[in-house]
Amino acid sequence: MTVRVAVVGGGVTGLTAAYTLRRELGADAVIDVFEADHRPGGLLCTREVGAARLDVGAEAFIVRRPEALALVRELGLGDLVVSPGPLRPALWSGGRLHPLPVPAVMGIPGSAAVLGDLVDDADRTLIDDEPTRSLDWTPGAPVSVGALVRDRFGDAAVARSVDPMLGGVYSALADDLGVAETMPALAKALDAGAPSLTAAVGSLTAASAAVSGPVFGTLRGGYRTLTNALVRASDARMLADSPVTGVRTVPGGYAVESPTGSGEGEYGAVVVAVPPWHAADVLDTAALETAAILGRVRPAGSAVVGCVLAPGAAMPEQSGILVATDAGMRSKAVTLSTRKWPHLAESGPPTLRVSFGRLGEPVTVDDQTLVSWAVDDLAEYFGAAGLPAPTIDDVVVQRWPEGLPHYAPGHLAAMTDAQRALPEGVALAGAAFDGVGVPACIGSARRAAARVVAYLTAE
Repeated sequence: MTVRVAVVGGGVTGLTAAYTLRRELGADAVIDVFEADHRPGGLLCTREVGAARLDVGAEAFIVRRPEALALVRELGLGDLVVSPGPLRPALWSGGRLHPLPVPAVMGIPGSAAVLGDLVDDADRTLIDDEPTRSLDWTPGAPVSVGALVRDRFGDAAVARSVDPMLGGVYSALADDLGVAETMPALAKALDAGAPSLTAAVGSLTAASAAVSGPVFGTLRGGYRTLTNALVRASDARMLADSPVTGVRTVPGGYAVESPTGSGEGEYGAVVVAVPPWHAADVLDTAALETAAILGRVRPAGSAVVGCVLAPGAAMPEQSGILVATDAGMRSKAVTLSTRKWPHLAESGPPTLRVSFGRLGEPVTVDDQTLVSWAVDDLAEYFGAAGLPAPTIDDVVVQRWPEGLPHYAPGHLAAMTDAQRALPEGVALAGAAFDGVGVPACIGSARRAAARVVAYLTAE
């Protein structure tokens, strides 16, 4: 009998799962990828902006995690990997640009000195005296980053260093994010008995300093290059504009329900690679307990305004700007794309991205207002760098109303429970299960595919 597998979701996770299934199950397997949007890729979205091509979702991957780099090389794209230049981001606070605190772990400083004048004398004393104060840490307990850092280092360190870093990665504030969920290495150091937050951060920054080479990478041509290669290599049937409303158990496998009528027949197994709140709806018949857990995960939305500046426009001498949450600005970050990525400066006009939105702070204004906010904030940031307000030649707005899952304290334990309750032949994958970054999604997809292959090939 021909093996048939359905993949629900055509983002990088679903595409990687389909590609891995093809490699493992062979050319005769039927692999259908159901995608609700008109295009595959999900948050890997490359848009044309005037004469430029700009990633307006994820823009880079961590090269120190092996999954993304390994996949890129498998697909024959290794020669297209590029690294960022030497410039670092600045931090916006108090109406001016500050150096980004270094060394730090996701904005948690190694000492008061690295925060410079982001904090006052009272905060500096609190931070420097932290190793002398008893640390109340229970291994395995669900603790938010904000609660931990605020208690040990004060409010200013959270708003002006930690929040700006976490906001760019998770679209949420430190008070809403779990330590174990977003900084597992830090949680592990504290679980192992680090006597203070300062000591735990110091051990991690020392280990990081011992590793050479770039931290991030991306692809020439944008992430569209990767998604196109995955579509080709998977040789799956791509069913665009085909949302899945349910998966039912039938004799010998599963039936996938889509209002478009896409897909034919039944499947021996299913990989569900959509955000957890949608996966809850898909699985509320086939896996009720799993669906109940997934349905409690909240989405964190955001929006990106991608801008092409006039040729030759000057930009600050940083790779980007992270914005303190007590700074009174509407934007949360700016990526100075052609400063950050030298290959973009080689082949196109100056480009940048302005980011908005966090968990509980949806971007509900119209596109024109969002662009106006971007223009106003850029004028302030550029002015602080001694530059005129940038002239914007072209602009694109990309909204992600349900962009990322909320990594609350206890989130990962809940996701483990959700996967444990799955029936055989069904696998979950995506940004909710092992981190929101591209490498984590790829690793999640590989594991989901392996679960399905093991089920289908079991004697």
